Amino acid sequence: MFDSLSDRLQGALGDLRKKGRLDEESISRAMREIRLALLEADVNLTVVRDFVARVRERALGEEVLKSLTPGQQVVKAVHDELTELMGSGASGLAYGKFTVVLLAGLQGSGKTTTAAKLALYLRKEGHKPGLIAADLQRPAAIDQLEQLGAQLSIPVYRTDTKDAVEATRSGLERARADGLDAVIVDTAGRLQIDEELMEELERVRDESKPHDVLLVLDSMTGQEAVAVAQAFDARVAFDGVILTKLDGDARGGAALSVKAVTGKPIKFAATGEKLDALEVFHPDRMASRILGMGDVLTLIERAEAAVADDEQAEMEKRLRQGQFTFDDFLRAYKMLRRMGPLGGILKLIPGMKEQIGDVDVDERQMKRVEAIVLSMTPHERSTPHVIDGKRRQRIARGSGTQVEQVNQLLEARKQMEKMMKQMGRGKMPGALAPPGAASGTTRSATRKPSSKRKKRKSGRR
Repeated sequence: MFDSLSDRLQGALGDLRKKGRLDEESISRAMREIRLALLEADVNLTVVRDFVARVRERALGEEVLKSLTPGQQVVKAVHDELTELMGSGASGLAYGKFTVVLLAGLQGSGKTTTAAKLALYLRKEGHKPGLIAADLQRPAAIDQLEQLGAQLSIPVYRTDTKDAVEATRSGLERARADGLDAVIVDTAGRLQIDEELMEELERVRDESKPHDVLLVLDSMTGQEAVAVAQAFDARVAFDGVILTKLDGDARGGAALSVKAVTGKPIKFAATGEKLDALEVFHPDRMASRILGMGDVLTLIERAEAAVADDEQAEMEKRLRQGQFTFDDFLRAYKMLRRMGPLGGILKLIPGMKEQIGDVDVDERQMKRVEAIVLSMTPHERSTPHVIDGKRRQRIARGSGTQVEQVNQLLEARKQMEKMMKQMGRGKMPGALAPPGAASGTTRSATRKPSSKRKKRKSGRR
């Protein structure tokens, strides 16, 4: 979502990072680029003006200008202000003995799917959630919610009434009777804001007495999403925002404007179509991603969620022993698939964007590799060295690939195992070593002068 904005901001700050000393002209040039980048990202004009003014003030302060690394200090100022713009700290849900969350939003914002995603999130947090179908305006909304609930094995409460308030009341009573401790109320949306929508929403809110009213906004609509948020806030005073389609081609204007304009935090962000693609929104982590600094904490959280404890221990044990079979590859590949699209994972690694640039990660290539591995017998996967020429031809035919591609994969596995053995012995492979290092040692620290050089030195003395 933020790729274009990220590139522009990093370009504007790139020159400042290299400078040992800053002057007003270079700062003004950078601020102009930052302003243009934010405006192109569809950020609210007033928000842009205030943001640039605050960054400029900090950049021209004595603390920055007298610093040994003034360029880095300006980058830090931009990071801090971006974090503040999106809400400072993460904002969670308000829980009670029986937690009620009311979802509001326009039709087409992804509200019904978001209700199911939020229910799954609550279950992962140790709650027993249910879904109440109070969207009686869209004919397919209730059926869609029931299908999503069935996928997740989460109860959905529907009634035959045409009154949203009665549907909400009935759902709350049945959820309590079933021993649930949390419910999410999916309310009706419209193609545009109207009086009827707001009146119904107010009645449902008064009946359900929710701990949180969350507004679901489509991030693809840019500044229009901010206008929608202002209109809803004037009538129902929502508590926070869930941004959907954050993995799409939106320019980021909604994420960077909604908190500054409404004062309400972004609580969650939907990062994909799958029902587990809902994340707690962390402004500081998002600011780091925008500035190309990666997001290690989110990467760790995704990895922990994707790997069971016993699976993690077994994989770590084998890595320490320097073993890497194709069975290990399949386990690692499935873990990566559970973490999300590979392109998105790579962007969370600090510095990776500079390494891969705008290279598009081809998921089809990964599936082709998986097909090659699955065309091997269990014996071949556990002992790859038995794979001779005839076996390679059979594997290529079974996977619909060329023998050359099978050979490349076998060679890559060898290199991976070799690298892991070096790491197991405490040596750093050349590919991972710091500049000037080779086989785990630095030339400057280990190279001995040759005998000729010694003689020359002794002769000069």
